[in-house]
Amino acid sequence: MRAQSTAGLALTSFATAAVAAAIEAAVRPQSTTVPAPVTTAATTRLNGASALLAGAALADSATEHYRGAFHNKSMILPLVVAAQALGASLHGAGDRGAQPSLIRHFGQVLAVVTGVVGTGFHFYNVLKRPGGWSWINLFYAAPIGAPVALSLAGMIGGIAERLRGTRTLFGFLPGRLIARLVSLGLLGASGEAALMHFRGAYHNPAMVIPVTAPPLAAALLTGATVCPRLAKPAALALKALTGVGLLGAGLHAYGIQRNMGGWRNWSQNILNGPPLPAAPAFTALAIAGLAALKLLERER
Repeated sequence: MRAQSTAGLALTSFATAAVAAAIEAAVRPQSTTVPAPVTTAATTRLNGASALLAGAALADSATEHYRGAFHNKSMILPLVVAAQALGASLHGAGDRGAQPSLIRHFGQVLAVVTGVVGTGFHFYNVLKRPGGWSWINLFYAAPIGAPVALSLAGMIGGIAERLRGTRTLFGFLPGRLIARLVSLGLLGASGEAALMHFRGAYHNPAMVIPVTAPPLAAALLTGATVCPRLAKPAALALKALTGVGLLGAGLHAYGIQRNMGGWRNWSQNILNGPPLPAAPAFTALAIAGLAALKLLERER
């Protein structure tokens, strides 16, 4: 019953955010400014990346917090916030207007704050266990990097909103800022994968891919902010990384199938098998990185 109530609350939050943003778009005065094609394409990609990250954060927190029986009532909060961030991002991806939405922007800021608070809770969950900061607790306590995905979704979605009304972000060129943010996100996601795959003893050689490919893409993307010649290799690496995320989701689905009962026993195996929502985060960050490269091309 609690799981059904939580799912209903998350669905309501998703619908409320999307409907509120749609109503705001309908009643606000129409701008006569025509956004540049590059900016429109970039904001659409950024909103798409934000939606994919928010969806991954929603699915991951729903699975993990359900496994924890929602013993802390605050464990419902990231589901609600991720759902509304998903709705706001999807609405933003379909909005071709030049004006930013205050409702969508507020929803993305809420996602950033919730992710930061969640990271603090997860740190506390690790440190309160016997042994404190130790490998065993990093392996089996609340994953420290998981709430960061929600914050990243909010940051990327918030940047997409700000790009509608200005050509700079906090006085900086947006392409470089987004590229460096995405690079940090790729390094963090790769670090989380390295920890979890180390727990799994790298029993499958493919488990090395999310530990090696994302740092390489991050290095090329960061390099492209100072050396234009690296833009093409960075684009190729990011396009390959979109496939890595999809491949990882498929391998995780296969890992669930290998458990006793396979997908016929999905209600148990989806909790104990490899996390399905983890790998698509690489795809989302790669999409955001490609948007950053488009903006960098315009800025030169």
